Amino acid sequence: MRKETISYIFVGLALLASLCVSCNKKRKDGRTDTYSSGVISFASDESFSPIIEEEREIFEFTYQQAKVNPIYTNESDAISMLLNGKVCLAITSRDFKENERQNLRDRRFNPRSKAIAYDALALIINNENTDSCISVKDIKEILSGKATKWSDIYPGSKRGDIIVVFDNKKSSTVHFAEDSILGGKPITSPNVVATKKTADVITYVEKTPNAIGIIGSNWLNDKRDSTNLTFNKDIRVMSVSRIDEATPANSWKPYQYYMYNGNYPLTRTIWALLNDPLRGLPWGFSNFISSPKGQMIIFNAGLLPVQGNITIRDVKVTND
Repeated sequence: MRKETISYIFVGLALLASLCVSCNKKRKDGRTDTYSSGVISFASDESFSPIIEEEREIFEFTYQQAKVNPIYTNESDAISMLLNGKVCLAITSRDFKENERQNLRDRRFNPRSKAIAYDALALIINNENTDSCISVKDIKEILSGKATKWSDIYPGSKRGDIIVVFDNKKSSTVHFAEDSILGGKPITSPNVVATKKTADVITYVEKTPNAIGIIGSNWLNDKRDSTNLTFNKDIRVMSVSRIDEATPANSWKPYQYYMYNGNYPLTRTIWALLNDPLRGLPWGFSNFISSPKGQMIIFNAGLLPVQGNITIRDVKVTND
């Protein structure tokens, strides 16, 4: 009996020592957060800030012991912060590259990623510009520098040079344009400029009749319209066609339904990239976005949720 008692005491002391080591490590890392409490910072591409702000506000209202502080930056820097251990969560428009994932595994981490929403790349022009249909081929020629004037796309146009405006040189919109529109080639147009944030792109286009702004579609929806069928009234949103010659009949705007059925060609995935071995608040916040409540926020913002069923109904409209 005495030997068994001594064994139990030894096992108990070993477990206690293990827990103490774990606690000391957690304090050393500065992490005191749990799945639904504490304070953390995370990085996000700035183009997603409208929808991330809505998710953050509802999450913190639901879990009042939790505080998630966004660092809005460009996509390249957001991923760099994650890889270098400055944050444990990054919101981006792409998954981990295989070398990034392997780099973290080599350092004994277990990186995870999850798709949380779909949005679209939207092309916006000045309200005075009535040339509002454009094809993917046209966009490619503009970004590659083959088309530099509006008359190259719309014969007879007198608007002069096409000025393309991005939110940031290293943003997710630039990466999408290079990877998905130009097939991995760099943008070589001589008429491309970059601001510091998406709001500046919209302001630039409002004041510049010959500009095309390229932004995330979650910036467009008029919050007064619960149907998500109207866009920002201060700019005009272009319709985009997969067909080489764009017409009103074969071109589509980035409405939810046209993203859902595949008609709108410039749709992209929003990802939550995680490198959080403690499975604390970064996991809690990203899982909230994936939850039914978080996905409803995405739907109400005019984007497409990844989870849940979407029901499409035909509606007959009459003018009585």
